Amino acid sequence: MAPESVSSSGTQSKSQVAYHWLKERIARQEYTPGYRLVLSAIAKDLDMSVVPVREAIRQLEAEGLVTFERNVGAQVSMVDDSQYRHSMQALSVLEGAATALAAGRLSEDDLRRARAVNDRMIESLDDFDPSAFTALNHEFHSILFTKCVNPRIVALVESEWSRLGHLRSSTFAFVPGRAHESVREHENIVRLIEIGAPLGEIEQVARRHRAATLDAYLAHEHPDEPGLTAI
Repeated sequence: MAPESVSSSGTQSKSQVAYHWLKERIARQEYTPGYRLVLSAIAKDLDMSVVPVREAIRQLEAEGLVTFERNVGAQVSMVDDSQYRHSMQALSVLEGAATALAAGRLSEDDLRRARAVNDRMIESLDDFDPSAFTALNHEFHSILFTKCVNPRIVALVESEWSRLGHLRSSTFAFVPGRAHESVREHENIVRLIEIGAPLGEIEQVARRHRAATLDAYLAHEHPDEPGLTAI
């Protein structure tokens, strides 16, 4: 059955119905930045063909609300990324510290679990789903930082992860190539913990790993901006 907004909009073209339907969901953040807009699924929800949906997405793209990326498709734009930058910078510092402070409390089983999650992330690269990859990414890092000796730092890290979830669906939707680098860096972090590397080194590597994702995003979205976020 078609949505009420469609059936009650007799004077609107189907593309305009689709346009307002999509724009409303973006405004409500039901479709968050980075969310992939699958034309066939939207057309099914609206009980129409993909043609007017495609026209609606083109209109939203012209307004800057949607971007189109080759091999990814249409996705909701990062409209204002200043809050995202601040959260990623904060998470870089906090998660780096939490990972280092947890290192001595991680068991062999913890490290096996982390590697198993990273292996699942590697397997997912062939049929890449940014949101699913981000969920696995959170699972991987949670194994490494939740045993931090300072529970307040853990709470702050989780708070920033939650905040990022409200700001965008997945950074990897914007820079899917970063995913291949990320899984390699994961293995390096686990290896450093495994061999008992100095905590300062673990912290710096974990911190740089997080900052590198923000750097990749900024290089993609703001290529003319001088300097990135290495901290």
